[in-house]
Amino acid sequence: MEAKTKDLWVLVETQEDGSAKNVGLELLTPGRELADQQGGSLVAVVIGSGVDAAVAAAGAYGADKVLVVDGKEYADYNTDAYTYALCTLIEKYGPTTLLIGATNNGRDLGPRVSCRLQSGLTADCTGLSIDPENGNMVWTRPAFGGNLMANIECPERRPQIGTVRPGVFKKSEPQEGRQGEVIREDVSFPIENIRTKILEIIKNEGEAAVDLEGAEIIVSGGRGVGGPEGFEPIRALAEVLGATVGSSRAAVDAGWISHAHQVGQTGKTVAPKLYIACGISGAIQHLAGMSGSDCIVAINKDPEAPIFEVADYGIVGNLFDVLPIFTEEVRKLKA
Repeated sequence: MEAKTKDLWVLVETQEDGSAKNVGLELLTPGRELADQQGGSLVAVVIGSGVDAAVAAAGAYGADKVLVVDGKEYADYNTDAYTYALCTLIEKYGPTTLLIGATNNGRDLGPRVSCRLQSGLTADCTGLSIDPENGNMVWTRPAFGGNLMANIECPERRPQIGTVRPGVFKKSEPQEGRQGEVIREDVSFPIENIRTKILEIIKNEGEAAVDLEGAEIIVSGGRGVGGPEGFEPIRALAEVLGATVGSSRAAVDAGWISHAHQVGQTGKTVAPKLYIACGISGAIQHLAGMSGSDCIVAINKDPEAPIFEVADYGIVGNLFDVLPIFTEEVRKLKA
């Protein structure tokens, strides 16, 4: 289909309580700049049930307009109803670009929408820009196992659709009292036509508290920790700092820690204020997930480790010698 407007849309996913997920609010930050460059409005799309909190947040974080589809059939995410609702809105308003968070739901919804609209989709993007020559979106994502970055354009079909990993962009400061124009659309979908339903939600004990994307401080361990017991000094430092424990893929693949802690291309993309990498060499796949951190501290006994190239502070030494001293000094400062 062809675009009817130059507007850029951001899908703002909702939580169980109707509040907005962080990734949608994060995407409003680059969305603002890109929409201005395209010469269109920044439009947030909120689909769910009882989503007034998400609607208010979208306006506070910069959306010019908020398109809302609110109904009981949208209380739990399901592919059938959400695809129908989003495609109905797109066909009516004709945006030129759509940004979706690369969450479990976003990774399911994006391909269905692009296929139904016969448009392109670029998945797991880590960079967004506008081609000054033709005005197309330029989607940047890792390719060939993360060994290079590819720039992708979809010049022929609209809307241009891309999924962006949580944590790639940071939320702007909300503007209290700011409200976007709220447009409520009556898009109903027969509940009997929904082919799947959630029977039960089971949360993994011990993993529910692992919020890497929202953490301000992360202490991560890699292959250098040597085994599951090697994460004990990392957890000790994380405890005194009030930090979240992360890991590299090597530690997860070895079975030393669960995937919920993984940072990197095949894990979570994070941008904390402080990232402490312990025994992590700094493979490009890991760097892709944490290089946006405000401050990076690397501890590694190999002075040639690639992690030192991106670190703000580097400590060459055995992490089992360094971390206990580090932890004790933090305790003294806090006392």
